[in-house]
Amino acid sequence: MRPQRTSALVTSGVYRITRNPMYLGMCCLLSGWAIYLSALLPFAGPVLFVLYVTRFQIQAEERVLGQLFGEQYTEYTTRVRRWL
Repeated sequence: MRPQRTSALVTSGVYRITRNPMYLGMCCLLSGWAIYLSALLPFAGPVLFVLYVTRFQIQAEERVLGQLFGEQYTEYTTRVRRWL
């Protein structure tokens, strides 16, 4: 909610695999729910979620983190993908 208050760049643990593990987990839950429902329309949920959260949350976070951590963050983004 307030990426400008970030004091450290975490690049270990699950953050070695994906830059957004929480959003990835939410997408997996939505995908699982769509599979459980066994219908085509619920698969729009994960797609819309990814599009929305990327545009309105992740990109804003990445701008702030780039300003705060500069080259360190840029190097991290080249090593670790946004989703998977």
